[in-house]
Amino acid sequence: MKAVFRHELSSYFTNVTGYVFGAFLLLFAGIYTMAFNLKSMVTNFEYVLGNMSFAFLIIVPILTMRVLAEEKKQKTDQLLYSLPINMTNVVLGKYFALLVMFLIPVGIVSIYPIILSAFGNIHLPASFGTIVGFFFMGAALIAIGVFISSITENQAVAAGLCFVVMLINYYLYTIAAYTSTSAFASFAAFSAIFLVFAIVVRLMTKNTIIAVSAGVLPEIVLIVIYIIDSSKFEGLFPEIMQQLSLFERFYVFVDGVFDLTSIVYFLTVIAIFLFLAVQSMEKRRWSE
Repeated sequence: MKAVFRHELSSYFTNVTGYVFGAFLLLFAGIYTMAFNLKSMVTNFEYVLGNMSFAFLIIVPILTMRVLAEEKKQKTDQLLYSLPINMTNVVLGKYFALLVMFLIPVGIVSIYPIILSAFGNIHLPASFGTIVGFFFMGAALIAIGVFISSITENQAVAAGLCFVVMLINYYLYTIAAYTSTSAFASFAAFSAIFLVFAIVVRLMTKNTIIAVSAGVLPEIVLIVIYIIDSSKFEGLFPEIMQQLSLFERFYVFVDGVFDLTSIVYFLTVIAIFLFLAVQSMEKRRWSE
């Protein structure tokens, strides 16, 4: 894992991707700091991070689009498969390299509230708490980007898919507000999700029996619960959608609350999508 980490990290300093990522993040940090803290004289630095969170829609696809997709395109993933290391170490090595590239501009941004505190009443605990939340949300989004990069060998496709996923998650809370709260609407939504899940399982495993089981068994349980007590589904799907939004969980930090449950959620998302990335690589390894 250390060898993969060092190689991947050095590659970001020998091409423009790492510099574009860092410059883009610092650009927006500078713009919002000037607009909020300097021009408008707002003493809450956390508002800067809250408003620049949309930058992840662009910087995460840029940073992660090549991490695994390029390996497949250049066929260098065959070299990785021949090495005496498992795919978990490969994915983790690449992911930690991405985290370091993300941590560098975040570390620079962390200096901003300290500098501003010399000229105004900046609440440093709230500012640094928001920075921690900002980092963990970014780490979760990067993990999603790594997984998306693992399922394609085209960087443009990886970037496009990643952008769409980030965009949906960004507006997930708003979409949930316009979603019907009726029991049948939630039932139909969950049924569609189970169907999509079964299709994904079929594509990844090439096993129809497993795919059908993954879709039919949850569907049966869903129908039974709906028949017994359909009122349990009222407003359930919109509520879950709101809870799944990474950005909304980050905004809790912007409001001055250091929410440990959100940190746990970010870590859970990281673990799930890195696991899926490993499985994607393993599937390709044994299909070659």
